[in-house]
Amino acid sequence: MTIHHQNWSGHTPFNSARFHQPSTIPDLQKAVRNADKVRVIGSRHCFNEIADTTGDLISLSKLDHNLLIDRERNTATVNAGITYNELCPQLHAAGYALPNMASLDHITVIGACMSATHGSGNALGNLATPVSGLEMVVANGELVTLTRDKNGDQFLGAVVALGALGVVTRVTLDLIPSFTVQQHVYEKLPLTHFYDAFDEIMGSGYSVSPFPTWQKDHIESLWVKHQLPNGSSEPLPVPESLNGATLVSTGHLWEDPPDRKWTPTGTIGPWHERLPHFHFNDPDQEGDELQSEYFVARHHAGEALRAVAGLREQLEPILTVSEIRTVAADQLWLSTAYGHDVVAIHFNWRKDWPGVKAFLPVLEEQLAPFDPRPHWGKLFDMSHDRIQALYPRMADFQKLARDFDPNGKFRNSYVDKYIFGVA
Repeated sequence: MTIHHQNWSGHTPFNSARFHQPSTIPDLQKAVRNADKVRVIGSRHCFNEIADTTGDLISLSKLDHNLLIDRERNTATVNAGITYNELCPQLHAAGYALPNMASLDHITVIGACMSATHGSGNALGNLATPVSGLEMVVANGELVTLTRDKNGDQFLGAVVALGALGVVTRVTLDLIPSFTVQQHVYEKLPLTHFYDAFDEIMGSGYSVSPFPTWQKDHIESLWVKHQLPNGSSEPLPVPESLNGATLVSTGHLWEDPPDRKWTPTGTIGPWHERLPHFHFNDPDQEGDELQSEYFVARHHAGEALRAVAGLREQLEPILTVSEIRTVAADQLWLSTAYGHDVVAIHFNWRKDWPGVKAFLPVLEEQLAPFDPRPHWGKLFDMSHDRIQALYPRMADFQKLARDFDPNGKFRNSYVDKYIFGVA
C-alpha cells in the first residue's frame, strides 16, 4: 500500500503524528494500547475529516487476508481491511455473492460498512446490512467480538459506528448464492416521466441508477442491471425503450475517462464485475472530483428530485453528474437508511472546493423539508445538532461509544462534532 498523507481527492490532508501498518493482531493491539488517539485509514475514498487524527493512523492492509467460509451458516469471515476487489472474486469462485456493491470496488469492507456506503436497488440494503459479526480491538488493546445473534440491539449500534468504538479487525458477512448480471444503458429519460413513474423505473431491474446532470429536461443516462441465475448464458430480452428512454445499442454513452473503465454493458458477467459502475486504472492516483450525497425518505423522492432540478443554474459550473439510487431500510442506528427506505441523491462535483463549499448551504436549504441525511464520508455543511436530530438512536449510540471508549481514544474532531456536539 502506498502511503498518502491526504484523502483520495487530495482535498483533505491527514495530520497524524504516526502511521502504523501492523501485520499481526498482537502488533495492532500494542499500537492501539500505546496510543492516545487512533483512527483507521482504508482506501482514502472519503471527502471530509472522518478518517483524520492528530494521533496514530492505522492501516489494516497488511493483516492476514485469509477468507474463512462457513457453508453451514453461509457466511464469510475476512480481515476488515480487505477491499471488495480482493474479496469478491474469491466469494464468486466459492459459489457465493454479496447482495450489493458500491459504484467502485477498491474500497475496503470496513470503510464501507462503518460509513453505511451502498449500491442501488429497491430491495437492497447498504453494504453494512450483511454484517453479522465484528471482532475489534478496543481502547485497552483487548479483542472484543460482537454478533447479531448474541448482542442484539448493541450490535445494531456497532456496525455503522464511524470508527468510534474501536479498530475492527475481522468482519463476518452473510452470503447469498452467486449470480450473474446483465447490464444495459438507456438515454434521454424525460424528467417528467422520471418523477411520475419513479417507482416503476427504479424497479425495472435488480439495480437501477439514473445519471442526470440537471442541465437538460431529460436524464442523460439510465443504467439497468438485471440479475440472472449463476451460470446462465441465456440473455434476457431487453426492451428498446423504457418510459421514454431509448436503449443504447452498443457500449456506453460516455468514453472511458483517463482514470477509469466503465463496466461492460450488453453482456452477461459475474455479479462482482457488473454491479460496480467502473474500475479505477490506478486507485492510488489522486482523484479529480469531490462528492456529496443526501438520503431522503423514499416517499419524498419526487419532491426532493424536483427541488434539486430547480437549482439547475447554480449546479452548472460546479457539477459533472449526479447519480440517483434507492436503498432499502435497515435498523442500524447510524445508517442513513435507518427506519425507512431512502433515495440517495449523489453529486460528483468538479474539483472546486470554494465553489462547492459556497453552494452546499443552498442545496441543503432546498432539501431541508425532506430531512436529508448526508453521507457520513462525503461533503456537507449541516450543523452537528441537525445531524444528531436526524438519528432516533443517536443518544443510544453516544452511550455505546462512551461505554466502549470512555476516554475518547477513537474520537477525532469529526466524531466529537457530529456525534457528541463538541465544536
